[in-house]
Amino acid sequence: MASLDFEPLTYAELPENRRPSLRLALLPVFATVVFLGVGSAWLKMDPHIPLLWAIAFTGLVGYYGLEMSWDDLYGGVADSLLMGLQAVLILFTIYALIATWISSGTIPGLMYYGLQLLSPTIFLPVTAVLSGLVAFSIGSSWTTVGTLGVAFIGIGSGLGVPAPMTAGAILSGAYAGDKQSPLSDTTNLAAAVTNTNLYDHIRGMRTGTILAFGIGVLGYAVLGLQSVSGGSTGSVGEIQTALTSTYSLSLLVFLPLVVTFGLALRGYPALPSLIAGVFSGAGVTILVQGRSFTEGWQVLLGGTSPETGMEMVNNLLASGGIEGSAWTISVVVAALTLGGLLETTGTLAVLAHHLSKKVSSVGGLVAGTGASAMLTNVLTAQQYMSIVVPGMTLRNLYEEYGLESKDLSRAVEAAGTPTGALIPWHAGAVYMAAALGVPTLQYAPYYFFGFLSPLILFAMAASGLGIGTPSESRKSPSTAD
Repeated sequence: MASLDFEPLTYAELPENRRPSLRLALLPVFATVVFLGVGSAWLKMDPHIPLLWAIAFTGLVGYYGLEMSWDDLYGGVADSLLMGLQAVLILFTIYALIATWISSGTIPGLMYYGLQLLSPTIFLPVTAVLSGLVAFSIGSSWTTVGTLGVAFIGIGSGLGVPAPMTAGAILSGAYAGDKQSPLSDTTNLAAAVTNTNLYDHIRGMRTGTILAFGIGVLGYAVLGLQSVSGGSTGSVGEIQTALTSTYSLSLLVFLPLVVTFGLALRGYPALPSLIAGVFSGAGVTILVQGRSFTEGWQVLLGGTSPETGMEMVNNLLASGGIEGSAWTISVVVAALTLGGLLETTGTLAVLAHHLSKKVSSVGGLVAGTGASAMLTNVLTAQQYMSIVVPGMTLRNLYEEYGLESKDLSRAVEAAGTPTGALIPWHAGAVYMAAALGVPTLQYAPYYFFGFLSPLILFAMAASGLGIGTPSESRKSPSTAD
């Protein structure tokens, strides 16, 4: 879980001589939006360059506009990178795990049996539900996507289901299950930064999560029915033959799956569980698939490029290993650097302060909290920041309104955790796109939970459903006891 040693700057903590005005705070925000819009959307550049422009611009604002020292700016970047270090390490490990699970036959085995058991009609809703169950059980959306999700992409391709639809169903289940799991790092983090009992926080999210996920599953069921009338089931038999002719698919190939999920179910953190999955994947590659010791370990670095005799299967099972992670991790590091600069210059604190001044009702406060979490996701590119920044900076305001801490914890997680995967330069989105092989903007329209979770939060805020008690929920700071 992210370290709670980090505490974001509040408006009151900013020295007056380096407290940016609202206009100055908005300057790097607008610049970032323009740079990403021009560089990525218009010029079709990789996000690295626009992010570098935004980093340089924000640094200049801090250095010249606020007269901050280089040490201050560097310290903010270092804090952000430290907070995101676990995500970077998981990225390295997931790339190695995918490669070893392909070479060991684990993912090919899941594809082979999945093609036997599933049909296009039920594939998408079943994918969402199974992903949700696994994520709930192990408490990690990232692990679910990097393991089971990769196999579902292959199964869906074999059944003729478009990969963006499959990716959307995987992500919906993974994030919905993650949000309700007491083992999840973001769920624990949201409870911790808002001083909320963990299980009160989970119960507070339950109604919104069930509504958002239930509507999403219905949507996938409709898409599944459409795929029957307009889609193709693919050459299932040919795919299975290509898999069995290339890999030995005995029950032993599922050992890495059992090891990884078994450790996660016993409460081990995601990173050591994934590393154990890499080791077991390499071991099965050597012992079951008959590869040499050197080949079994080299694959986690260099990736896989199988020759199955079927181009589609070759493409599905090609992976880059750790060497292929450079593009993804460099985007994450650049985004974390920008987020650290925006935090240490006081930009985020000033925006949160002015947001709180605009709040005039309980519904507005909850909706504003959700919007703040989403904006923090856009600017800092990591879900931890989207929870920590609004969670800590708005705590006192919730107390003034007579609300319970679980109202705050629910708002930051319902809007912060699932929406990161919709932002192309966000650490979560970069990872999901790389693991599943589907660009963010392609899977985004089918990632129903990512849209529905914050929308239902806003609807509940507007109606007052599930927020505080009837007597407390309409108090304002001027009338609260």
